Amino acid sequence: MAAAVTGSASTRPMVRIRSVRKCFGPVEVLKGISLDVPVGGVVCVVGPSGSGKSTLLRCVNRLETIDSGRIWVDGDLIGYTERDERLHHLRPAQLCAQRQDIGMVFQRFHLFPHRTALENVMEGPVVVKGVPREAARRRAMELLERVGLAERATHYPAQLSGGQQQRVAIARSLAMDPKLMLFDEPTSALDPELVQEVLAVMRDLAASGMTMMVVTHEMGFAREVGDNLVFIDGGVIVEQGDPRQVLANPANDRFRAFLGQVL
Repeated sequence: MAAAVTGSASTRPMVRIRSVRKCFGPVEVLKGISLDVPVGGVVCVVGPSGSGKSTLLRCVNRLETIDSGRIWVDGDLIGYTERDERLHHLRPAQLCAQRQDIGMVFQRFHLFPHRTALENVMEGPVVVKGVPREAARRRAMELLERVGLAERATHYPAQLSGGQQQRVAIARSLAMDPKLMLFDEPTSALDPELVQEVLAVMRDLAASGMTMMVVTHEMGFAREVGDNLVFIDGGVIVEQGDPRQVLANPANDRFRAFLGQVL
C-alpha cells in the first residue's frame, strides 16, 4: 500500500508513486516503492547511505529514469505519455515543461559562479519561461527578501557563506513557481552553525503550504515540520507514519538502530 500522509495537508495527492523500481546495473536500488504526498504535505525521507532515498527524489523529477512503475505529479504522468496502454517517453521539450513545476535543491548549491545572487535567481524565469528581465528582477528581489538575503543581491557565490548560497538556491527554485519542492539533504554540506538558517527558510515554505519531499537527517526538523516520516532501507519503505509517533516509538528494529546512530 502507498504510504499516506495525515495532518493539516489536503487529502488530494500532489505526488503519487506506484511500484517504482530502479536499477543501476545489477543493483536494484528501489524495489517497488509506493507513496502518496498530498497537496501541502511535507514528507521527510530518512535512511542510511545507499538506501535509495536520494534516488527516489531524483526519479520524481525524472533526473533518473525508472525501470518500472509510475510517478504522477499533480495528475501528470512524469516522463511518459500513455497511449493504447503503452508508455512512450516524452520529448525533451515536454519533459522540460514538466520539470518547471518541480523545484529541486541539492546537497551542493550549483549556483553560477560568474553571476550574482540576483542574477542566479533571475536566470530560470528569463531563459526558460521568457519572463521580461525587469519583472524577473522584481520577483527575484522579493524571493531574496523572503530568504533573508536582499542585502546580498549583488554578491557573487564566492562572497557568500554556504548557508547563504543554499538559501539563494532555494530562491532560485522558487522563482520558477513550482507546485512541488524536492530537497536532497540540503543541509548536509553545511557547517553546523549554518544549518538552522536554511531550515528556517524550509519551515517558512512548509507553513506557506508548499508541498515538499525532504531527504534529511535533521530529525528535529522532521518531527516539527513533517506530516509523514518515511524510513527507507535497502530500497523499500520499512516504516512510516506521523513523525512524532514513529520517532518516539519506532516499531521496526532496523529503524530503531538507525535512530540510535543519528539522534
